[in-house]
Amino acid sequence: MRTQAFVGRCVSFGSNLAYSDPRREGRDDVYYRARAFGPDAKQLSFIVVNVSPHGLMARCDDPLETGDRIRVVLPHAGTMVAEVRWALGGRIGCQFERAIDLASYYELISVMVKAK
Repeated sequence: MRTQAFVGRCVSFGSNLAYSDPRREGRDDVYYRARAFGPDAKQLSFIVVNVSPHGLMARCDDPLETGDRIRVVLPHAGTMVAEVRWALGGRIGCQFERAIDLASYYELISVMVKAK
């Protein structure tokens, strides 16, 4: 299932809370157990729940902080270095150091969706 991001749209959650979603592109929903390694090079418990050529969201039981750099092994893309942009309640959002080229991304999605 493909979800669409709202470019720069501010969504209100009542009272004084608001959230701005600056993503440029949609995400592909997946459920894929990936090998990942934290800033200390220890293996992480890591499940990718959505992905785009520029980043991913994952469930991770290990404590990570905004700014941490991790390595994630993805099919057809290889080992991707990513920066943790946010961490909340066992979920993290990461931005890849370099984008995945589209040909590799489409192959990656086909593998991840089959695994779902």
